[in-house]
This record gives sequence, C-alpha cells and structure tokens, in this order.
Amino acid sequence: MMLRALFLLSSVLYAQTVDEWIRTAKQNDPESQIKATDALVDHYVPGYLKTGLSGAISKAGTSVKGKFTDTNTQIVDAWVEIRPDVVQAIGQVASGGASYLARANAARALGVLRAKAALPQLSDALKSGDKVTQYEALIAIQKIRDISSAPMVRPFLNDADERVQMAALETAGVLNDKGATADIRKALENSRNIKVRRMAATSLGMIADPASRPVFELYFNDKDENLRAASAEGFGRMRQPADLDRVNKAFAIEKKTAPKMSLAFAAVLLGRRELGSGTPLSYLIDQLDSRFYGDTARPFLIEITRDQAIRQSIYNVVPTANRKEKIGIAQVLAVSGDKDSLPVVERLSNDPDTAVAAEGIKALRALKSRLG
Repeated sequence: MMLRALFLLSSVLYAQTVDEWIRTAKQNDPESQIKATDALVDHYVPGYLKTGLSGAISKAGTSVKGKFTDTNTQIVDAWVEIRPDVVQAIGQVASGGASYLARANAARALGVLRAKAALPQLSDALKSGDKVTQYEALIAIQKIRDISSAPMVRPFLNDADERVQMAALETAGVLNDKGATADIRKALENSRNIKVRRMAATSLGMIADPASRPVFELYFNDKDENLRAASAEGFGRMRQPADLDRVNKAFAIEKKTAPKMSLAFAAVLLGRRELGSGTPLSYLIDQLDSRFYGDTARPFLIEITRDQAIRQSIYNVVPTANRKEKIGIAQVLAVSGDKDSLPVVERLSNDPDTAVAAEGIKALRALKSRLG
C-alpha cells in the first residue's frame, strides 16, 4: 500500500511554495515527508525530484530501499544560501520521521544541502538503530565537513554492518579525526573484508597521524594497489622530507595509475613542485583529461593547491591546457583558490570554449562567495 501511495503521490505535479512544503514536511505521514523533503531540496538543486527518492518510486518495479545502495554525490553549490526553516524542517524528519525511509531520505538531503545547523538532528539519526538511516547520516556528515562532528562518527568505526563501518571510516578520514586513529587501525587489523581494510588504510592516509607510520611502512610496497596508494598518501601528508626519496623511486616504477597518482600527490607535498614531462605535478594535471581518473585527480589537486607556490605553477599550465584540463582547473580553484586565483578564473570564464567558460563562471561565483 505504501509503495502504491508513493507512486500516486509522485505522479502528481505540485506547484507548492517552499512554505507550503515546509508545512507538508511536518505532517506525520511518510509519503508526505518524503515528497516534501525532495521538493525542498529541488528548490536549491534543480532536478533533485527526479534523482531523489520521489523520482525512484515513480518507476514501476523500482526497489525503494535500493535507492540507498549507492552513495549520493550531489551537493549544493557553495554560494547557495539555504533558508534556516528549510533545514529545520528536513532535520526534524531526519531525527523523527514517520518511517525509516523518510528519515534516511531526509538525512541524505541534509548532506546535499551541506546543512551544518542540522548536525544535532543527524546525531539523532545515527541513534535510530536503522542501518540505512545511519549510513545516510554518516555520508551527510562527511559532506558537511564540520570537524566538531567527528566524535559522532567514532562509535561506528567498527560497526557490525560493513557498509556503515566503511562510511564511518571514510568520514573520519575526511574530517581528519586524529582521535579516531586507534579505532581505525583496529578495523584495519581485525577485518577480514578487503574493502573495509582498504577504506581503513585510506582513512589513516588522510589523517596521517605520525603514530600510523608503521602502517604506511608495512603497506607501501604491498601487492594490493589500494593499500600502496593509501600508504603513499600517508607519507605525503606527514610531510617528512626524508620520505621523498622512497616516494620518488616508487613513483618512477609504479605501473598502476591509481597508486601512481597517490605517489605523485605525495611527491608534490614533499617538495617536488616542478612542471615538465613526467613530473609528479604534471602527471596529476594530465589525469584531469582522463575519463577514469579525472575525478580522482581533482581532490588531490584541490588539496595541494592550497599552497600558493603550487597554485602559481598550475596557473602557467592554463594557456596551453585542453578543455577537460581547463574545466578541472576551474573546479579546483573554485574550492582551494585564493585572491591570486581571481584573474586566472576570470580568464577561464571568458574562454572561447563555451563549456570551459560555463565552468569558469561557476568557479568565479564560488570563489568570490568563499572569499567574501
């Protein structure tokens, strides 16, 4: 009955205002809460109604729970301001919705909106006992990226549900939670699931606590490329100059793209900032043009371009970069650029290639919003 009601509800086109959707979200009815949540997010992320739970249930034969099997990567543009009452309404559904689907859907929505003010409601969602809701709440916390939320994640680092555990491990790494290091190492040592172990190693590599050096030493030459990559990133982020030699040698002989990118990233952090054929920095920039590895190169470049000297090197690449590289650089500078990036992003916003110009305009807006 619930699925049929949801299908009928999703097939109707609504012309309600934000205020009306807020009132709908407060109804003690899962169908109304789900539709209202998606409609409110759609106001800030156009098209969300089609990709949210409401969109999934409108298709005959679609598993509603299956909607939550893949991680949602959507996120609102940085310059978008969310009405506090919208966050409050969705937060109330996340913490006390009429069904687990409504709660999980609302938790996901809070992540998409980067709703920092709803962290207390996400904390309640984590206490729900429902694994789908817990998973979505952890991913939302990861998107919000507020360091103060780190303690909320720690109880799930060795959760019996491996999907929840992996989300918690990744989130702890993203939040750079050094207080979680011991529990993450425990997960790495005790889990029989290679995916969990890889995520634990990746998380340790993100946090790069000096106490994890034995782990990085152990897996630096491991046969598993994911464990090698995590170890390389750990050495890079610890920023000990003495590690550059081993990283350089490994970069020169590594055949697999993913760990080679991690080694390139580490080498740049450890001081190799020159451009040129085969150099680590050029290798990362080149990967922006890769169909398979562009999304991996981008966060690496975002992290290293917080260093002004590295940004200056990348600026020199822009005039001769191809379309995908220019688009990737615009996206990178939108997140980690500074005032010195404005002229470069402005040039990208006026690029003759309309695809580049569109991304440049978006990046310029995000950069100006962030710089104030």
